[in-house]
Amino acid sequence: MRIEHLYRYPVKGLSAEALAEVEVEAGQALPWDRAFALAQGDAPFDPNAPVWIKKTNFMCLMANARAALLRSQFDPTHELLTIRAPDGTEIVDHPLQLAGRARLAAWLTEFLGAEARGVPQFHHVPGFVFGDQRTPVVSLVNLASIADLETKVAAPRHRLRFRANIYFSGLPAGAELQWAGRELLVGGTRMRVTKRTMRCPATQVNPLTAERDANPVLELRHHEGHADLGIHAEVLEGGRIALGEAIELL
Repeated sequence: MRIEHLYRYPVKGLSAEALAEVEVEAGQALPWDRAFALAQGDAPFDPNAPVWIKKTNFMCLMANARAALLRSQFDPTHELLTIRAPDGTEIVDHPLQLAGRARLAAWLTEFLGAEARGVPQFHHVPGFVFGDQRTPVVSLVNLASIADLETKVAAPRHRLRFRANIYFSGLPAGAELQWAGRELLVGGTRMRVTKRTMRCPATQVNPLTAERDANPVLELRHHEGHADLGIHAEVLEGGRIALGEAIELL
């Protein structure tokens, strides 16, 4: 098996950043993956005592399809986040600083318009991951499983609908769904598969157009009898992951 695509998603709900390689630590997600999030004004999130809460408390594709129109890029060296709207307007600011987060929150709130609830807050809590899982994980998707779904529905389904960190080749469609509890060597890391990834309505959103133009959840249930595509894994031993490196099932 081979790593074909590698991504992080610095802002929860916003666009992917393609990576060539990354260093991952044990027990952590990919660095800067889901490191930032816009919490809706009615969200019970306290950055001083952060705990996991459901994605609907934040700007997310499941509730805010228009967010797929935004393109974001985080520069860790200069600690700058750029978010660009389809009309070319953008904000470039410091998400690690309180004042920068306030300006980012105001910009995103204006973009969301009526979808913003209360007074949203833009958050970064060092070490905290705004993921869909309660603990930090790395998500993996078998490209053959996407291709199999595309064949069955006779239509393309862009891989970024599924917002995985790692997309890999070299395995029959669906075989990865039997890996729960198994360990993997992924590049220079060792991981344990924790669970299958049950898909949600966020996959309805086309990442290129922001249109809800398909329903992979219903498609999977119809053709497979479940809504799972992909897996989550916890990092047991950290190391380097890079494009073209091998994945081995232990």
